[in-house]
Amino acid sequence: QVQLVESGGGLVQAGGSLRLSCVALGSIFSINAMGWYRQAPGKQRELVAIITSIGRTSYADSVKGRFTISRENAKNTVYLQMNSLKPEDTAVYYCNADLYRYGSSEEYDYWGQGTQVTVSS
Repeated sequence: QVQLVESGGGLVQAGGSLRLSCVALGSIFSINAMGWYRQAPGKQRELVAIITSIGRTSYADSVKGRFTISRENAKNTVYLQMNSLKPEDTAVYYCNADLYRYGSSEEYDYWGQGTQVTVSS
């Protein structure tokens, strides 16, 4: 079994910073892309940032220059450093990973349980 465990959410004032972490646990052979998505109340889930296994990154326009995604492959962990936070960044943030499990040739898509980020004005 595989699970993604997120941490680091919370309440912060506008202009502040938070760092989210997500570790993939279980019988994992390798991980391809890892990413962060978010969903605000009444809105669809949207991509925030994604990072490939070789470190290529892509960001939503709304977070470029403020958020940084990184990963530690040896720890099966992805991070999201969020700076200059705005009230519109308030959402539940979800970790995502595309990975291969031991004993299977299929690529699986896993999601974390979500962590709340609230930015007050």
